[in-house]
Amino acid sequence: MSMMLMIHPDKCTGCRNCELACSMEHEGSFRPKASRVHVYTWEREGFSVPMMCQQCKDPACVAVCMPKAMHRNPANGQVELDADKCIGCKMCVQACPFGCASWDFQGLQILKCDTCDGAPSCAAICPTHALEWVEDTVSAQARKRSFAAKLKNAFAEV
Repeated sequence: MSMMLMIHPDKCTGCRNCELACSMEHEGSFRPKASRVHVYTWEREGFSVPMMCQQCKDPACVAVCMPKAMHRNPANGQVELDADKCIGCKMCVQACPFGCASWDFQGLQILKCDTCDGAPSCAAICPTHALEWVEDTVSAQARKRSFAAKLKNAFAEV
């Protein structure tokens, strides 16, 4: 069974522990700018949401990647980045509608969630379980679509 990261924004406190865990896992230091997950907070509304690669059904980042560094792994269905093929053109950064592919100016590399090879440190460290590593089931997909609709409506009201 394939797995997916489930986001529960109603449980997110905006502590940003996920950003710290991610940067430590990938970069060996606490550098939130090098995190593959970013917490967005709307203070007036009292709303925070962690965002990382949404594993789009038809990923724009894959479509624009000329050297095919961004691709869907046929074995697990995840959108992945092959850093060895990446030429640093940043087209994936521009194409991602969620801003989940980013350019690290210090490391000179594309940053994109890789789910820590199946053991996401962000989900493991989240004290409120706002991020969970769950089986990719029909019900999990339905919850993800429901969250996406709520997020879209929140942006439409701004």
